[in-house]
Amino acid sequence: QVQLVESGGGLVQAGGSLTLSCAASGSIFSFINMGWYRQAPGKQRELVAAISRGGRTNYADSVQGRFTISRDNAKNTMYLQMNSLNPEDTAIYYCNAITPAPATYWGQGTQVTVSS
Repeated sequence: QVQLVESGGGLVQAGGSLTLSCAASGSIFSFINMGWYRQAPGKQRELVAAISRGGRTNYADSVQGRFTISRDNAKNTMYLQMNSLNPEDTAIYYCNAITPAPATYWGQGTQVTVSS
């Protein structure tokens, strides 16, 4: 069983930055894929960014060029650096991991609120 714990959310003004962290309870070295999803009120959960075991990344068009996803296998942690935030980025952000089992795990989410 893998536990994922997000942190780093909060309230920020438009144009500001935040860095989210997702700490895993064990080694993430073998995880096939890790990603950040978000869900705004009244909307479906959507993929924000993902990073593969080999380090390949992909981003939603809405965050391309503003957000950067990374993973530190030594620290068993994934990050999401978010710059130039705007109110449309307001949502609960969830960490996701896919293991070789295969199994999928989710964190409990962290709230990001961007004020205009």
